[in-house]
Amino acid sequence: MAQHNQTSLDVLLIGAGIMSSTLAVLLKELDPSLRLEIVEQMQDGALESSNPWNNAGTGHAALCELNYTPQAADGSINISKALDINAKFEESKQFWAHLVETGTFGNPQTFITPVPHLSFVNNPKDIDFLQKRAELLKQHHAFEHMEFTTDHAQLRQWIPLMMEGRNADETLAATRVKGGSDVNFGGLTKQLLAYLTQQPEAALSCNERVIKIERQGEQWKVTTKNLQSGTKRTLLAKFVFLGAGGGALPLLQMSGIPESKGYGGFPVSGQWLRCDNPEVVEKHRAKVYSQASVGAPPMSVPHLDTRVVDGNTSLLFGPYAGFTTKFLKFGSFTDLPLSIRLGNIGPMLSVAKDNMDLTRYLISEVMQSMDQRLESLKKFYPTLNKADWRLEVAGQRVQIIKKDPKKGGVLQFGTELVASQDGSLAALLGASPGASVTVSIMLELLERCFPEQLQSAEWQAKLATIFPARLEALKTDADLYRSTQARSNQLLGLDA
Repeated sequence: MAQHNQTSLDVLLIGAGIMSSTLAVLLKELDPSLRLEIVEQMQDGALESSNPWNNAGTGHAALCELNYTPQAADGSINISKALDINAKFEESKQFWAHLVETGTFGNPQTFITPVPHLSFVNNPKDIDFLQKRAELLKQHHAFEHMEFTTDHAQLRQWIPLMMEGRNADETLAATRVKGGSDVNFGGLTKQLLAYLTQQPEAALSCNERVIKIERQGEQWKVTTKNLQSGTKRTLLAKFVFLGAGGGALPLLQMSGIPESKGYGGFPVSGQWLRCDNPEVVEKHRAKVYSQASVGAPPMSVPHLDTRVVDGNTSLLFGPYAGFTTKFLKFGSFTDLPLSIRLGNIGPMLSVAKDNMDLTRYLISEVMQSMDQRLESLKKFYPTLNKADWRLEVAGQRVQIIKKDPKKGGVLQFGTELVASQDGSLAALLGASPGASVTVSIMLELLERCFPEQLQSAEWQAKLATIFPARLEALKTDADLYRSTQARSNQLLGLDA
C-alpha cells in the first residue's frame, strides 16, 4: 500500500462532530493563518452523537431540567449549576450569532428554533419542589421570565396535547420559559464544517480512521488509514484534539499521556418514541421535562419534545436507556472490553459495585416491551394512539469513570476536558449537557492549551468582539445579560 507524504499541521482534530467543528472554527476566527485539519472515520460529519436523531436537541439552558437544581435533605435547593449552564448556553449563542453576523455563515433557522421549555410534575412533593425552585430561580435575571402554574386552564394553553383526557381534579403543576430553543446540532455542525472548509489552510478528511498516535519530539505523529482505499497517511501536528464522542477514550488511551491513566467509560445507549403525525405534532409546541425515576441516570429524565429537523417538525419522547458494549452507535462490541487497562480496572470495579441500582435500571429498560414504553408516554399524553409512535434508536453516550481517593472510582454524568501537561493534546470525555455548552468548553480548552496566544492583544481583541459578555459577567451583570441575550436572539431569529 502506498504511503502518502507527511502533512504538517498546527492543529489536528479527530472526529467531525459539534466539538471539533466548534473548536476548529473558533481557532480560525482567532488566527486565520493556522494550518488545520479534521479527520473523521465516517463518510461525513455529524453522523454520530451530533446527528439530530441521536440527541435530544434541547438547547440546554437549565430552564426545564430539574436535575440541574438538586434538592438537599433539608429541603434547600441549589441553583448554582443551573446558573452556570444557562450562562454557558448564552456564550454558545453569542458565538453562533457572531458567525451569522459575518454574513457568510448561513441561515440560523437551519439549526435553531424557538421552542418554550417547561417542567411538569404531578404529585404534591414534586409540586412543592417545583414552586420553590421557580421562586428561587426567578430572583436571578437569567430566569426572571419563568412562570409557574397549577391551573388546568393555563396548562391547556401551554400543553394542550398533554391535557387531553385528564381529570379536572388531577394535581398538576408546570413552569414555563417561552425563550427556550430546539437545536439541530447536526445541522449546526454541517454548517460549521462548510464554513470552515471555505477558509484557507483548513480541511476535512472523511473515511479516515486513526490507527496510531505517538509523540515525535515536540509534535504528535498521527497515522490514519483510509477506509475505502486502505492507504495510510502520516500527520504531524503541534496540537491534537480528540473530539470523537464515545470514541475519544480509546484515542486518549492510544496517546499514552499520563493524564489518561485511570479513566474508564460506561456506555449507555438510548431510544426514543417518535411521532410524525401532523395532527398530533401541531398540538404540542414545547420541550417538557419531568423528574427522573429513582435509580435512573440524569440523562434519562423523561421528556416530550418538539423537534425541528431539516424543516420538518416531529415529537420525541424518552429517552429509554439501553446497554451495549459499543462506544459509538457505529462502533464495535469490543469497544468496552478493549478499553480496560491495569490503570482503570480498579475504578471500573468500584463503580460497578457502587451502582447496582443503575445496573438494575438499565436491565429493566432493556427488557421493556413497546407497550411498556407507551405506558410511560401516557403519563405525559394520556390519549395517545400507539399507531402514531415508532421506536427510534438514539446515539451512544459514554459516561466517565474516574479515580476517586475515597471510593476508588466514581461514575460521572457530565463532560470532562482531559489535557496533557504541556497542552499539546486534549480530549473531551462524557455526555450531557455536552453540545449546548460546547463553546464554553472550547474557551476553557484555549485557556489550558493555548495560554500564550490567549494572552496576546490580538486574541483578546477578537474574543471581545465575538463574546461581548463572558461567563461570570453573564451571571452577575443583569443589564449586560439582557442586552447580550437580546442581540443574540435577534441575530439567531429567536425573538420572533
